[in-house]
Amino acid sequence: MVHTDVLVVGAGPVGLTAAAELRCRGVDCRIIDKLPARLPYAKAVGIQPRTLEIWDRMGLVRAALEAAVPMRGQLIYLNGTEQARIELKLPPDVPYGFAALPQYETERIIEEHLARFGTQIERGTELVSFTQDDDGVRSRLTTSSGEEQELRSRFLIGCDGAHSIVRKTLGLAFEGGAFPDEYMLADVEVDWSMPRGYGVRAMHQVDGATDDLLVCIPLPGRSRYRMSMLVPPELSTKGQPDDRDEVAHGLEGGRAPGLEHIQAVLDRLSPQPTTASAMRWSSVFRISHRMVNHYANGRAFVAGDAAHIHPPTGAQGMNTGIQDAYNLAWKLALAVAGNAHPRLLGSYDAERRPVGEEVVGRTVRHATAGIQADPADPGTMMLREAQLLVAYRDSPIVGPGTPGQDGPDAGDRAPDCGGLTGAIASFPMRLYDLLRDRGHLLLLYADTNAPMAEFHELAAVARNLTHGQVDACIVLAADAGADEAQLPVFRDSRGDFQRIYHAQGTTALLVRPDGYLGARLTPATAPELSAHLAGVFGFGNGMKEGAEQGPASTGAPGAVGQAETLLAALSDHPGRSDKE
Repeated sequence: MVHTDVLVVGAGPVGLTAAAELRCRGVDCRIIDKLPARLPYAKAVGIQPRTLEIWDRMGLVRAALEAAVPMRGQLIYLNGTEQARIELKLPPDVPYGFAALPQYETERIIEEHLARFGTQIERGTELVSFTQDDDGVRSRLTTSSGEEQELRSRFLIGCDGAHSIVRKTLGLAFEGGAFPDEYMLADVEVDWSMPRGYGVRAMHQVDGATDDLLVCIPLPGRSRYRMSMLVPPELSTKGQPDDRDEVAHGLEGGRAPGLEHIQAVLDRLSPQPTTASAMRWSSVFRISHRMVNHYANGRAFVAGDAAHIHPPTGAQGMNTGIQDAYNLAWKLALAVAGNAHPRLLGSYDAERRPVGEEVVGRTVRHATAGIQADPADPGTMMLREAQLLVAYRDSPIVGPGTPGQDGPDAGDRAPDCGGLTGAIASFPMRLYDLLRDRGHLLLLYADTNAPMAEFHELAAVARNLTHGQVDACIVLAADAGADEAQLPVFRDSRGDFQRIYHAQGTTALLVRPDGYLGARLTPATAPELSAHLAGVFGFGNGMKEGAEQGPASTGAPGAVGQAETLLAALSDHPGRSDKE
């Protein structure tokens, strides 16, 4: 019997993200995929700014930026006339814009990042079945050589797509429906002179109903686009019996459109006369909208298309799945190490399922009524499409917060800011520079004279109660006085941190490994901080790896008592370093 901590099923962008984050956090895992090689298809191509922030924290954003092309906006045509030009603009404090990158390039970049940790995809290996008990999961695999293998893992993550065997084995519902239309996808070059970096959406309508459609998304390369359009009658299977899986979603084999099919649509709908050439691939695909009823059952989890499928409107699917995996991985890492509160793994469903439900509902509305039917103002709509408004304020593992303050609160995304200067580097740093390659980070802010003794005490409590899982640093207003510190200190030289976070007085911000605020404390007190940490790390609760993941009491008297004991021990040494 082969053993590992976590088995990841599926080596698309979602599974690769899960595996890379687990390995980064010291978790032993295996990642399998039944395909013998990476598919050369530009399926999911839109990269949202939030995904680039995640890749920044993972340490692979440079490779993505070098391979991608910017998405500057979209041109919309109706019956041959330009109707609108949508500019994809975000506030200047957002570090990344929108981008386009073929899915196989996304997979290559994350796979190469994963390989740095000594982990390779086991291709041609398929999950046949699995069972689970209180201590782990027993999976039966078949390898590329036809060999059968049994694997024992503590946890299992199903990133195996819309037809997920993990979801089916768990008996999770996958309610929804299918769109009647069929579409063609093609990766081609064209010789038009449309503005670079802009997508094109061209429609033909009669009495307000769309009967012909062309959507073009720019890709890296000379005048290269991924195009989607309605399937012509000769390639359609409407009305024919379908004995495949009941979920009609994704690419199909056996009905590849030819270049002539693509050219015919361009002849009808292209804003400029153009000729398509150099077709790299093409396929027919269908769209469903479905949502799983739970993201986990026991020790097995689902993420990405295994949990939610929907129209590709706004390029939300892959990006949402990457966030699923990123949210889950750090929690599993704590559980494997025996450092997780019993409710921590349950928070994956509590946090991510509402996000999936919102994305499915929104993309279906946009696909049927158009994005113009969205009631949000343009600025809010753009931030939401960029996935920068995802928040977890109702999560069982966030808080306390600071009610009534205007800046980001507990459960919100931790925004970036610039202008942080230190005593050694002669150049200013970004906040995301401090977060990169880290777990939890406690940011201690003061806008007047810094209470260094209190800050050292808070840092020591956080580090000691979590066995070194929480780092700490100090951010001071540009003119704040400060004694000598035993923690890294950065000056908010331009006031960006104070402005963006609306920090006042003394404030403690605990940033989670996934870049969200776990707690915001103003003023910061050790008992409140330790109580929050107890609800995440579970010290004082007898938590061991594999404990139940269901909701638990929010109280943690054992942890608070442990914190009070530590505070008493520290009371005679207010300046003690967290490294002592």
